[in-house]
Amino acid sequence: MFKFAFFGTDEFSVKVLETLVKQGLKPSLIVTVPDKPKGRKMIMTPPLVKVWGEENGVEVVQPSSLKTRSDLGLTRGTTSGEKENFDFFLVASYGKIIPQEILNIPTHGTLNIHPSLLPKYRGPAPLETAILNGDDKMGVTIIKLDAEMDHGPILAQKSFDSRRQGSGQGIPLYNFEQLRDKTAEIGANLLTDILPDYLASKVTLENQDHDSATFTKKFVKADGELKSSDSALINHRKILALNPWPGTFIFYNNTRVSIKQAHLNEQGELVFDRVVPEGRKEMAWEDFLRGLNTQK
Repeated sequence: MFKFAFFGTDEFSVKVLETLVKQGLKPSLIVTVPDKPKGRKMIMTPPLVKVWGEENGVEVVQPSSLKTRSDLGLTRGTTSGEKENFDFFLVASYGKIIPQEILNIPTHGTLNIHPSLLPKYRGPAPLETAILNGDDKMGVTIIKLDAEMDHGPILAQKSFDSRRQGSGQGIPLYNFEQLRDKTAEIGANLLTDILPDYLASKVTLENQDHDSATFTKKFVKADGELKSSDSALINHRKILALNPWPGTFIFYNNTRVSIKQAHLNEQGELVFDRVVPEGRKEMAWEDFLRGLNTQK
């Protein structure tokens, strides 16, 4: 059985792990980020991958910095060398640049599951950007990592339709969470398919066309404002792409209202479905409007 360490943090990472385990691949070590304070009470909260590792009996390390093998708890001086003998490392939404010294530890280097058709959509937000752009196709790429962001040579790619068929308007078929889970599952299965040949040096790596690379940005709360100057389609894509984070919102009747779900009607108009008025719980848009009318 292959021995590997897994680098990850969030829901995408957990979905990859769950899919790999179904295929008989379980890491012997998980590397993730330190616990962080969250919520209004700033409670120290572990990353989801740490929770998964503890529930599944996998050793977890959380280095505050990642520069040398000692940050992973690995040393050169072990008697048997057993902890050093990794076949490969796998990275899936770890969120940090990994230095070359770490990437080179395993016998066959470090692989990455990236949820886009590289070199398109390098960087922190490939899924959100694909939805916002209304792409016809989305995909997953397996690369061998180097020290630059999403830059390494390609082992394999797989694409799928990501736009609602027959719409003619670039209406996305998936929201962010659906696309996240779909690409994680596809990526993990693709890795499983190619891994035996890769470890046997039977896979030809293809360099990316770096001149055609595009880069995504990290979205912030201000990006989620729905603007009346934008089309209904653009705002609909934004709702699909930016929930649950950083969220989308409007200002209505002097109230900040988070928009959780919406759809386009037959006339192409944007219709809100589920909303959260500031300081209140989630509700139907109609209930929010009804409450405003009763206050008059």
